[in-house]
Amino acid sequence: MTETASRSVIVTGGNRGIGRAIVERFVADGHKVASFSRAGDAPDGALGIACDVGDPAAVDAGFAAAEAAHGPVEVLVANAGVTKDTLILRMSEEDWAGVLDVNLTGSFRVAKRAARSMIRGRWGRIVFTGSVVGLYGSPGQVNYSSSKAALVGLARSLTREIGGRGVTANVVAPGFIETDMTAVLSEELVAKYKATTPAGRLGQPEEVAAAIAFLASEQAGFISGAVIPVDGGLGMGH
Repeated sequence: MTETASRSVIVTGGNRGIGRAIVERFVADGHKVASFSRAGDAPDGALGIACDVGDPAAVDAGFAAAEAAHGPVEVLVANAGVTKDTLILRMSEEDWAGVLDVNLTGSFRVAKRAARSMIRGRWGRIVFTGSVVGLYGSPGQVNYSSSKAALVGLARSLTREIGGRGVTANVVAPGFIETDMTAVLSEELVAKYKATTPAGRLGQPEEVAAAIAFLASEQAGFISGAVIPVDGGLGMGH
């Protein structure tokens, strides 16, 4: 991405937390950004589009609205995700299926839709927001960690399918990040997270956004099928 290039960008789950920071970073860099969320709200400067990635028809409609406003999609950040944490013996079929449908199948849906214009334009960047627990594992998160681990296979298969058309597909794997979700945790639990992270602190959403902005850039055209950790060293070797 050159200093003057303005790309058409879609970020799913762009209304809060890490997703909001991603949207704000792309807007600040001068890009045309559509933010998908269930409510349709978005940070200033972005086009807010109501879209549930669990609904194929909503995904098609959301992309159509983004394309009408900003042109063919050139950058996709598949960030929308949910958790339904519980130990496996208590995990229901609905707990499993609900998380997989949003985190994995939802990512498949938006990547498939974005690939159309990227292949035609012979340029594209797809970035999936994974998680350190996708490779590191986490008790009580069999569904979540499985969905995030599967994104690695999705990105690498896409790389082999469409990498020759100038399209890259990568995964950014955040560790413990300071967001509204972590703000409600007890001081003891936050201290435990910090103690297990070599950097000795929680990450900031802007640090995740910076890694994603680089992977979406022109300079990252030879990086594809990679897993980029933004976790303060927590997942080393995984």
